[in-house]
Amino acid sequence: MTHRSALFAAVLGLGRAGANIGDHWIQSDYCARVKGAADDKPVHFAATPDDEPTVHGTADGIKACAWHCLTYTATQALAVGAGARVLGIRLHPGAAAAALALSFVTHYAADRRVPGGLLETLATKTGKGNFWRLADHGINGAYCLDSAWHHGWETAAALVTTIGATTR
Repeated sequence: MTHRSALFAAVLGLGRAGANIGDHWIQSDYCARVKGAADDKPVHFAATPDDEPTVHGTADGIKACAWHCLTYTATQALAVGAGARVLGIRLHPGAAAAALALSFVTHYAADRRVPGGLLETLATKTGKGNFWRLADHGINGAYCLDSAWHHGWETAAALVTTIGATTR
C-alpha cells in the first residue's frame, strides 16, 4: 500500500500539469479574449490583424468561458487519468468526478472576468486591489492572483480525488 500523501502528490502534479496545458495550450485565443465579455463592456475580436473585428457581449462571454472551462477540465481529466494509470493508482470514480466538478466551477468563477467580477472583488476586499491592477515591471497582478486562486482549488481537487484512491 502506497502512503496516501504519495497518491496526493502524484495526483496534484498530474492535475497541475493538465491545468497548465489546458489553460495555456488548449484554450483558444477566442475564448481567452471573449470569456470576460459583457454587454456593458463588449469585447472586439479579430482572429487575425487583417480581419474585421466582431463584437461580443454577455452571451458570447458566458459561452466562451464555459467552453474554455470544459476543455480545461477535460485536459485535467486526461492528464490525471492517464498518469494515474501509468503510476498504478486506482481512483474512485465518484471522487474524481467531484474533483473535476470543483475544478470546473471554481475555474469558471475566476475566469468570467467581467468588470467587478469575483477575483477583482476579492482582491479589493482583501487589500490586494493595487496588486490586481499592477501591469508593470514584468508583473501582471491579475494574472498572478488568478493563478494563485487556481492552484489553491487544484490542491483541494487533488485532495478530493485521492479520497478512496488505492494502488494496483
